Amino acid sequence: MFGFMLRRFGVMLLTMLCLSFVVFVFVNLEPNLRKLAIFQTEMRASDQDLENWLVRNGYRDNFFLRYGRWIGIVPKQPVTDPATGEVVPRFRFCDEPAESTYSGVLQGDFGCSTAYRTTVGERLPEALKATGILMFWVMVVMVPVALIIGVLAGMREGSRLDRSLTFLSIASTATPEYVSGVIFSAIFASWLGWLNGSAATAITKGVSFYNFTLPVMTMAIYGIGYIARMTRASMAEVMTAQYIRTAALKGLNFRTVVLKHALRNALIAPFTVIMLQFPWLLTGVVVVESIFNYKGFGYLLVQAASNNDIDMVLACGLVSVALVLLTQLISDIGYAFLNPRIRVS
Repeated sequence: MFGFMLRRFGVMLLTMLCLSFVVFVFVNLEPNLRKLAIFQTEMRASDQDLENWLVRNGYRDNFFLRYGRWIGIVPKQPVTDPATGEVVPRFRFCDEPAESTYSGVLQGDFGCSTAYRTTVGERLPEALKATGILMFWVMVVMVPVALIIGVLAGMREGSRLDRSLTFLSIASTATPEYVSGVIFSAIFASWLGWLNGSAATAITKGVSFYNFTLPVMTMAIYGIGYIARMTRASMAEVMTAQYIRTAALKGLNFRTVVLKHALRNALIAPFTVIMLQFPWLLTGVVVVESIFNYKGFGYLLVQAASNNDIDMVLACGLVSVALVLLTQLISDIGYAFLNPRIRVS
């Protein structure tokens, strides 16, 4: 197991390096750099002034050299004013070193956020914490409900209960978040007036039933249908297995057969789907947090992309890649605990 995890961590690091390079390429395209220069020079500079700003701040240096600085394997050089020769920071709102030093992702320095006028290291953890709270409550609601629906539908394949639950699962999965979010807001907030608390106050005033229910419902309703359908298919397949028939012929009651013999094997496929919900939740919150004005990771990513905040977009991409790879590792390890016949090698 230890050797397997060590190899997987090595593959994860290599994958993160490759994907971070791809993200760095697209974020540092010429239109994005020009927009950044315009934003920093307050849109009153000429083309030559924009070019001078990019040259002075190192954006015209060799591409691989800039990537190495961002990673932290190449030392960052201080920016000097050509007129006075004095060291000046790239951005007025970041305390950048006045001498050559290694300062990149490997050293925990993710750069400066031009949209929020602070360091990425100060703003990103706040957004991740807010989204983490949202993801926790979504999983608390989504996973138990989905598993119960899937098990109930799969226990008696083809029954009226199975058809009804399958229809509801398909309907929920076919409804995207931006549709269900608007519908829930119109019904429960505007029409009935039950859940009219703003999700933005969940961060400042704390999570409550009134300001947090709608975002959780919007995200959970989609995932419930998807997990329930996978659980139902897996449960229906297990219920037709020979060892289930043998257990029933031994005289065991139906509840014991389902809970003790069928459920554990039926959870192998849904376990993978459940683990894949974490990266989906991290990226799916982009729509939900924008709809409900909840200032988490998704809201931060939208604002960073809209304002051409290069360092923040790079950091968000790195976090997303790390979460996807980590959840896949946990999923592979979890197989061995759910099914003793599977060996990690």
